[in-house]
Amino acid sequence: MLMTKDRRPAIRTLRGWALHVLQEAGAIHECEEHGWARDRADPHARDHALALARQHPPEGVSADQADAEINDVLDSIGETCPECPDEGL
Repeated sequence: MLMTKDRRPAIRTLRGWALHVLQEAGAIHECEEHGWARDRADPHARDHALALARQHPPEGVSADQADAEINDVLDSIGETCPECPDEGL
């Protein structure tokens, strides 16, 4: 008999969801060499990510909580990769 398992959600944490939204909106991207998230400093992409968060928050999360998490994640990400030695000079 074929048994199926319930699928786990692809994104398990609110922070993971926020990172996904920011990446989809183009507000952040990964350092190609090291994988660190980097802020693109694009105000239009930030606004788009915040609008997406308000319109489509994860299940069980209010629009205000989703908005706050997007801002918290953005505040924790820099524009440079901490492992790239010459970046930002």
